[in-house]
Amino acid sequence: MRLDVAPTLGGGVTRFDWRDDGALTPIFRRCRHVAADTQPNELACYPLLPYSNRIGGGHFNVAGRRVDVPRNRADEPLPIHGDGWQSAWQVAESDRENVRLTLDRRDGKPYAYRATQTYTLDGPTLVVTLEVENAGREALPFGLGVHPFFVRDADTELSAAAGGLWLSGDDWLPVRHVPAPPAWQFGVAYPLPETIVNHAFTGWSGQAAVVWPKRRLSLNIAADTDYYVLYTPPGEDFFCFEPVDHPINAMNLAGGASENGMTLLGRGERLTRTFRFTVERTGLRSMPGARGSKRRQ
Repeated sequence: MRLDVAPTLGGGVTRFDWRDDGALTPIFRRCRHVAADTQPNELACYPLLPYSNRIGGGHFNVAGRRVDVPRNRADEPLPIHGDGWQSAWQVAESDRENVRLTLDRRDGKPYAYRATQTYTLDGPTLVVTLEVENAGREALPFGLGVHPFFVRDADTELSAAAGGLWLSGDDWLPVRHVPAPPAWQFGVAYPLPETIVNHAFTGWSGQAAVVWPKRRLSLNIAADTDYYVLYTPPGEDFFCFEPVDHPINAMNLAGGASENGMTLLGRGERLTRTFRFTVERTGLRSMPGARGSKRRQ
């Protein structure tokens, strides 16, 4: 495998490829423009911390006090994805198969924290580990996730069984929790939707798979989280499957942050999550009818 990491661009990935007989096949969508002005959403993957996705109204309450979170992008009316993806990380150590990055945001407001991000190539597996430590005086809800952009072909399939999902309003904030409809259950490898999906799925097992039949490749995803966000923009050559430990706007959902997957950290306390991406050859092209037969069982 080949992995290119850009520490100064949010510690994000610019390239993650599968190498076979010298040929490189992209697993994550490659970043086409790697420079100082590269925008995070041009990357192949970036970290989500100290929270994922949007915060409704730009504030939330914890322990009876209001916490205001400023907007962090000019084109977004709400704060989104924290600030780890917008920060320059430092290389703590690296070798041929590992790199460990650190970020010191002790002066951050309202989130003051330190973070570590480790990428490891282990055989056919990319392991991404995120750790965050609350460096502030007050306890706050923290959450972690990763935001990979996967290559999408016309026949790309996804398997990621979930119990339910949060339906979103026009502002992409969740408005109602419902059981996953048949077209979005992804209990077996199922074609990606042609229409846009941008929802947080709940009750996930932490196991998923992406299948590219024509490429004869599959990707197994494993994470110690119970949620994922699926984003399928129509007509694009990518889609996003984001393993996260809390849904969108978790702080303001019924029950509060802790009841919706986030972890309340006091000063000096830490939270760690690990995400594994394992590439496999499928051999489907040499097995005519295999996929159809499997689905009928």
